[in-house]
Amino acid sequence: MVLTDIHKIWLTDEAIHIETKDGKTGTEYFADYPSLKNATQKQRERYTTFALGIHWEELDEDLSFEGFFKPKMGKTFSKLQELNISAFARRLGISQPLIAAYINGSKIPSESRKKEIEKELHRIGKELLEVSL
Repeated sequence: MVLTDIHKIWLTDEAIHIETKDGKTGTEYFADYPSLKNATQKQRERYTTFALGIHWEELDEDLSFEGFFKPKMGKTFSKLQELNISAFARRLGISQPLIAAYINGSKIPSESRKKEIEKELHRIGKELLEVSL
């Protein structure tokens, strides 16, 4: 994906978003990038674009347009550090090394496996919502 494929770029308080000319949207959250997370909104607004992405000179940060559309499994699990990956793998009935490979990006899960993982994460969320103390 290159700059000529991009229709629009905009920022919110939490993220930067892009929309392609064919209508796909992608989001990258500032919280996932220490330099962007710790930047002021003014600093975040001072970006430039280049053929393959977005650059913040002052922050020494680059995001590729392609990255906006890559699977974010690793980022999801890094936000859920309280989740025990071994126990999660057991719930899914897969090996811990396999789920770890999905998380670190060395293996890409099939679409059906992604749906399984997502469904199990949602199931855990529902179980947590049912807790009463």
